[in-house]
Amino acid sequence: MMIDHSLLEPDVQDFINAHLSTPVSVLALQKNPFPHLDYKRILQQIESKAKAAQKLPTWFNTPLCLYPSKISIEQTSSEITASYKAQTIHGASLIDLTGGFGVDAYYFSQHFQSVVHCEQDAQLSAIVAHNISTMGVHNLDLFSGDGLDYLHEKNTRFDWIYIDPSRRHEEKGKVFFLRDCAPNVPELLEEYFKYTNQILIKTAPLLDISAALQELKFVSEVQVIAVQNEVKELLFYLCKNCVDAVRVTAVTLFKTDSASLFTHEFGLRVPIEIEAPQSYLYEPNAALMKSGGYDVLAHQLELKKLHVHTHLFTSTTLIEYPGRRFQIRRVFPYQKSEMKSLIGKKGHVATRNFPESVADLRKKWKIADGGTSYWFFVSLEKGQKVVLETEKISD
Repeated sequence: MMIDHSLLEPDVQDFINAHLSTPVSVLALQKNPFPHLDYKRILQQIESKAKAAQKLPTWFNTPLCLYPSKISIEQTSSEITASYKAQTIHGASLIDLTGGFGVDAYYFSQHFQSVVHCEQDAQLSAIVAHNISTMGVHNLDLFSGDGLDYLHEKNTRFDWIYIDPSRRHEEKGKVFFLRDCAPNVPELLEEYFKYTNQILIKTAPLLDISAALQELKFVSEVQVIAVQNEVKELLFYLCKNCVDAVRVTAVTLFKTDSASLFTHEFGLRVPIEIEAPQSYLYEPNAALMKSGGYDVLAHQLELKKLHVHTHLFTSTTLIEYPGRRFQIRRVFPYQKSEMKSLIGKKGHVATRNFPESVADLRKKWKIADGGTSYWFFVSLEKGQKVVLETEKISD
């Protein structure tokens, strides 16, 4: 399938670039300035390119790149995560069985001698081929079709197979399992291993790590990737016949090209001391929480925990920590007589292992959002419901 070259005409490109900040809903009501062209396709380019501005700056800043539907842009890896994951593996050859818009393949091509991008959507595959040519990438081959068909036809081994399975539409709202995705990786794993010894699987952060490890085999490591404290994806590294304990790494990437990492053994149980709040409070970042390694790290750092199910930690002296840190100003019981001091005040509210929601607490005690105070409503060791009045410590 060919791309629509009319979208590359100078006047059309000028129109697209001039209206990136204009809502498509507004433009749709206006007269088509190019009557000989399909206005809907132009509007799609505007909507998708605008979506790519922050997520895909290399594409956004490369003249004459074309874009698929907005949903394809939303589903693709961001450049910051694609760049990171490409640096975690190495070899001469890699095949991306679920290529999509080609962001991951583009970054893999910077670390491998040759990369194959497979995409079943012929239109999307054509767009990727155009963009890769425009961007001057010469070691990335495009295959329009099913990735498994490519493996069968070429019968070639690769150093790595990369797969980003997508949830089937009919599975929306259900518990997320890898077997509910396309391709069905657990079912096809033995077939994939005929063509490689190493597989990297990317999934959405919704996937339960324990459930995925039960579905897969030969997993050597899991990485939880967060950007600016929001978990974006999970990475499962598989090595054929690997029987070692699974490592889990919590990774937080920052826009400044820096990263925070913590690795622990999956399922490791450590003794953790439960204590009342001390001078400082520590809240694990999103990647650490998803990885399940918060107790292991606390044990290493000799932090105390407020309650076995209250994942907040405390200490008498301030230490470095991958998450937010607070100085505890006051601890008081969650009682009406004590809560009167908060009525009408402004502050940030959070709950941990607490029976009432943030919304209910704000409404009940008329607490406005904002300000410099942070109130944590928590349960302590013996079930006491207390409020921690804290002040955030700047990093």
